[in-house]
Amino acid sequence: MRAVKSRKKAVSPCSETQWDRDSQAPAAVPLGMDLASDSKMTSEGDDCRPVPPTSLPLQGGASQRKKLSAPRISLSLDHSEDDLGETPDDLDINVDDLDTPDEGDYLDYTDHEMDWEDPNAANRSGTNDSYNTIPTYSSEEERRDVKLWRTVIIGEQEHRINMKVIEPFMKVVSHGGYYSNGVNAIIVFAACFLPDSAREDYHEIMENLFLYVISTLELMVAEDYMIVYLNGATPHGRTPGLGWLKKCYQMIDRRLRKNLKSFIIVHPSWFIRTVLAITKPFISAKFSSKIKYVNSLDELQQLIPMDSIQIPECIIK
Repeated sequence: MRAVKSRKKAVSPCSETQWDRDSQAPAAVPLGMDLASDSKMTSEGDDCRPVPPTSLPLQGGASQRKKLSAPRISLSLDHSEDDLGETPDDLDINVDDLDTPDEGDYLDYTDHEMDWEDPNAANRSGTNDSYNTIPTYSSEEERRDVKLWRTVIIGEQEHRINMKVIEPFMKVVSHGGYYSNGVNAIIVFAACFLPDSAREDYHEIMENLFLYVISTLELMVAEDYMIVYLNGATPHGRTPGLGWLKKCYQMIDRRLRKNLKSFIIVHPSWFIRTVLAITKPFISAKFSSKIKYVNSLDELQQLIPMDSIQIPECIIK
């Protein structure tokens, strides 16, 4: 009986030591520690010591922190079988409970977008922004512009005539009918309708008027023709200069110079006679032979028919 008790007492310390060591977690073993030496230490110890584990954790110990994984959130509106777990109730999104903007929240944006499409949107939205619209070009304005400018070809060159500038002076040249066999044209040039040389735009008017006279001659003349120059009732300021007359003659087509049969000057002034006398040595003899002076309308009527010639009122008086 005593032997049994003593035996129990001998076993109990080992049992207590074993239970105490089992309750503690195994300490981390350095990676460089030899397992053979560990086995030797185990064999030399008491039989009551526990057998060490065959595998060692790489990390652990009392200082290791516990990591918590976040719950999985499902962004889909309906649950499927692939979901690993259910999301908490506070993380579920109810689309019906979301606040949507009303019309007052995006009214300004819609007005801004309308400004790009509708020019009258600024008036409806309360803004005062002005829009620079492209003016329309009506057919009436196009016809008016065509009347203001005329394109002519003189000497194989294209020229543009400003018809608005010469509009008050277009009566300077007119068609006086025909003579002889009814084919030869009579061109009337009334100097009293020329602009005054004191005007600021005199040179511009005379330049466009020169192109108009030359282009009109080419349209009126088909065969032989004559020019009747009406110099009566023309002040000295409206008498064309020698350079302008010379330019007209030089710019006339060769056909027109050749077909000119007579150049009649009605009511010639001393200035006209002097100019022609000075320039006579510089002009061709053929052209000089075509110049004739007529002192009255009655004398002119004896040379050519006057039915279609329009004499200005200032000359008749």
